[in-house]
Order: sequence, then structure tokens, then C-alpha cells
Amino acid sequence: MNLLVTGAAGFIGSTYVRGLLARPGGPRVTVLDRLTHAGTRDNLPDSHPRLEFVHGDICDPAAVDRAMARVQQVVHFAAESPADRSTEGGGAFVRTNVLGTQTLLEAALRHGVETFVQVSTDEVYGSIKAGSWPEEHPLRPGSPYSASKASSDLLALAYHQTHGMDVRVTRCSHNYGPHQFPEKVIPLFITNLLEGKKVPLYGDGLNVRDWLHVEDHCHGIELVRTKGRPGEIYNIGGGTELTNKELTSVILDVCGVGWDMVEFVTDRKGHDLRHSVNWTKARAELGYFPLHDFESGIATTVAWYRTHRAWWRALKHRVVPT
Repeated sequence: MNLLVTGAAGFIGSTYVRGLLARPGGPRVTVLDRLTHAGTRDNLPDSHPRLEFVHGDICDPAAVDRAMARVQQVVHFAAESPADRSTEGGGAFVRTNVLGTQTLLEAALRHGVETFVQVSTDEVYGSIKAGSWPEEHPLRPGSPYSASKASSDLLALAYHQTHGMDVRVTRCSHNYGPHQFPEKVIPLFITNLLEGKKVPLYGDGLNVRDWLHVEDHCHGIELVRTKGRPGEIYNIGGGTELTNKELTSVILDVCGVGWDMVEFVTDRKGHDLRHSVNWTKARAELGYFPLHDFESGIATTVAWYRTHRAWWRALKHRVVPT
């Protein structure tokens, strides 16, 4: 089996690929990544007999065509993120997340790819006051980022409907764990505290997110790739809902500092109040269940950032052309 993984120099994609390569007899993997601000070649092995790295843009039809030529399946992680950056300008998000996905789908159709897994986010659903979103919930994205991801989901599902392509969509809760780019809230807070800097907490800190360890997310994606049904959407949740204030308290405790290291800042535009996915379908059909409890998961994450300062310092202070 030859597998194309887009965006695998980033946080979640690289975790997924490292897991595949660690499995004896696993698939051969071609990685296609543009190495933008959140991607680094250091997230992947320097060399591996089953790994090929291609430096290329998913919006470039020629690069995509070359990468797609010898693969049977695609797992599509590549995306511009996060929502915070998209409020400053949505053009790059539409280009990569919508046009890039369409370029991949067209190439997959030409090359007769067997399965296309579209990795998406719970943010496409918008905000929910109570309960949890099922997969059939209407999409109400609240930022240019989530709107572009919702658009790419619909494009992928349209290729299933129109062409009969085996497309499977995953929508995950908010991820955390090692190798996460330090602009996201958990690694930003951890690395700021390790540098003796204060952490910026949006608004009143009462926005709620469900937290999912990246290895559990990748386990869920692999279940969808190997056991999922064509044309279906699968939510992948973590089962730990926290307000941002509660999350901050946990990180402060693990880092051994107090609330004097917190600075409340103006909330960002379009900030969804609460995200929560219902992952009953993935559990019932695929046997998915998260294995990491949040308390130990966040402790090991903080420990990883403590011992990998050179990795995150290089990323946190670099500027990469886009």
C-alpha cells in the first residue's frame, strides 16, 4: 500500500506518519508539504525506507500530480490555520483549504485513488450552547478558517456524490500534545511560561473546548481510513471539556506558577463560545475510544516542551515566507 499524506510536516500529520512508520509492515508513505510557518522537516525522520518527502504545494497541479501518481490512498491534513490568524485576512485560507483540496480531489480522480480521507475540524459546526454536535448537524462556521474548512469538506463529499469517489471525512475536537506549533493555545501558554512570560487569556476565559490528545486523534483517523464507510463523516472527540480559564489553571499548576502570570486580553472576533462533538458513531462503527486522560496527557506534553526547547524556540521566533 502506498499512501499520500499532505501537510505531514505539521503537528497532527507528522504524528500520524510517525505512527505509521513505527508499525512493522505498514504502508509506504509519501509526504507532500510546503513547509509553511507551522511545518518543519524536523517533525519527520531524516530517512526511513518507507518514507518519501516531497516539498510542494497542494495548490500546484503539477506537484500534486507527481505526488499522486503512485499512491492508492490519500489522507489530507494540509491546511492553513488557526482561526485567530484567519480574522486578519482570509485569502490564504481560501487558497489552501478550498482550492488546494479541489486540486487534490481532481488529481485523485484522475489517478483512480481508492480512498480519500479529508481531515477536518469541529469548528465547521460553529458554536453550541448545550449538548454535542452529531455528524448531520448543519454547518455554521464562525471564522474564515472554519468556513474554508467547511467548504473543503463539502467539496470532498461532492466528489463522492458526483464521481462515486471513496471520500471519508473526519471532524476532530481541539488537539494537544508534543510537536504542536507554539501559536496554538496550549503550546503557546507552556512555552511562554517556560520563558518566564505571561500568557494571554481571551475575554473572560469562559469559552469551552473539548480536548483530544493528538495520538488519539491519529488513532481515530486510522480507524476511519481502514474501517470507515465511503461518503461518511466521523466525529473524533476527546471527552474532556474545559473552559479556557480551567485549561489555564491546569497549565499553571503543571508549570508551577500562579495567576500572576496571566494577562486577560481582548477577545478575538467571532470567537465561538463552546465546541463539543458527539462521537457515538465512531465508537459504535469503528470501536474508537480515546486512550489518554487529560491530566497525564497535559503533564507529558509540558514535559516534552521542557526537554525540547531548541525545537520550539526555532519555530516560535522564525519568519517563513508564505
